Amino acid sequence: MTNVTPTILSTVSSQFVDDWLAALRALCPEAQMAALLSRSGLNADTRSPNGRVTLDQIVCLYQLAAVETGDEMMGLWSRPVRPRALQHLLTTVREATSLSSALYRFSTFWNLLLDDYQFVLDDAEGALVLTLKPQGEVPLQRFGHMLILKLAHGLMSWLAGHEVPVKAVDFAFDRPDFDQDYAIIFPAPLRFGQPATAIAFDPNVMGPVQTRSTADLDRFLQNAPRDWIFTSSREHTQSLRVRTYLGQTGWDSATLTQTASAMHMTPRTLIRRLHSDGTSFQAIKDALRRDIAIRDLQAGRKSVEAIALDVGFSSAANFHRAFQRWTGSTPSSYRRTNI
Repeated sequence: MTNVTPTILSTVSSQFVDDWLAALRALCPEAQMAALLSRSGLNADTRSPNGRVTLDQIVCLYQLAAVETGDEMMGLWSRPVRPRALQHLLTTVREATSLSSALYRFSTFWNLLLDDYQFVLDDAEGALVLTLKPQGEVPLQRFGHMLILKLAHGLMSWLAGHEVPVKAVDFAFDRPDFDQDYAIIFPAPLRFGQPATAIAFDPNVMGPVQTRSTADLDRFLQNAPRDWIFTSSREHTQSLRVRTYLGQTGWDSATLTQTASAMHMTPRTLIRRLHSDGTSFQAIKDALRRDIAIRDLQAGRKSVEAIALDVGFSSAANFHRAFQRWTGSTPSSYRRTNI
């Protein structure tokens, strides 16, 4: 098995981006929307109930839509976020002398732009908490709430020079069926159905910032949102540590017993810890297999039979059945519509 970077390979459910696409449809004529989806590789199979969306597809759609709609948040908030807003935000936060002061600058910047929500920054009970508070009865946009919290986390990590640990994340919306997708975005304890959407940091890790040049700023903007929407952390949840291990070992070693031993615990303890993350060993293993297969099918350089062997299946027939269960599409059909 070839070593992979598990999180970069991660995909999310098509449902994860549904309300983002709905916001875009409200901004774009039908022909423009169809063109954006086509150019981003978001075809009908990808958008089916069992479809999967890759990081590359999210990045491509974001970069196209932010420019072509003239709204850098693409209809996710009641007031359009005009071009160059993100550039001005980076210019503002990079002048901070600490991560906590940068987070305060982040909150005040967005409070000038948003009408429907306002940020409140509190230091209480051993946590620095950034809370997104609605201003009256306003729509609750799951993708928008995720994206703006992840932008806060991404900016703190960019300023620190490493991924800043997240203590906890709360969402005001109810737990969706695709709740495991949020663990890919935020490697931290997640709660749904809370009074307000919020992200919490340990004040002890909110130290000084690194000096960031104009060239650094330009690279951040050019890559947005690639460098900050999916986590690269391996420290915060057991499930991400398991996924990392499986991505770096052979499938013959990818058993519960050997994984638990590599992590210096019993299989029973590993099962219990994964359960507390809301997942299981087999679910993590299957998700990694699925995401490697999606990457290789899109690349188009390997046969379906070779991909089946690469992801640990003894036969192409077994792989076909599993892939259709994971995505609602056969491997051959997926390849035809995604290359």
